[in-house]
Amino acid sequence: MTVIHVPRPDTKKIMDPNRPVNTLLKAQMQHLYDAELKLPIAHQTNVYVNAIRTEGEAADYVRRVTEAIHHAHDAAAVQRAKPKRKPGIAIAAAAETQRSKLKKPAKPKKTTKAKPKRKR
Repeated sequence: MTVIHVPRPDTKKIMDPNRPVNTLLKAQMQHLYDAELKLPIAHQTNVYVNAIRTEGEAADYVRRVTEAIHHAHDAAAVQRAKPKRKPGIAIAAAAETQRSKLKKPAKPKKTTKAKPKRKR
C-alpha cells in the first residue's frame, strides 16, 4: 500500500481576519441570523449581516450571536425554574370555600305534572 503524504496546514494561513468572507461563511452567518431573529429582543445583536465583509468581522458576529443564544437559554432556564403558583392564590381559594359554606340551602322546587305531548 502506498503512503500518501499530506502536509500540515500552515497555522498562519488558516484564518486571516482581513480576508474577504467566502460563501460557506456567508451561509453560516445567514443561519445564525435566522436563529438570532427567534431570540428575545433583549438578546439580539442588531448587526446587519450583509455589511460583514471580512473573516474577522464574521468571527466577531458568530461569537456575539453564540453568546446571545447561550444567555437567552440561561435566562429561559431561570424563568422555567421559578414557581408558577403564588401563595396568595391558595388563600383566595380557601376564602371561596368558606363563602360557599355560608350560603343558604336551596329551596325545594315545586313539582307539577308534565303535560302529555300532542301527536301531529
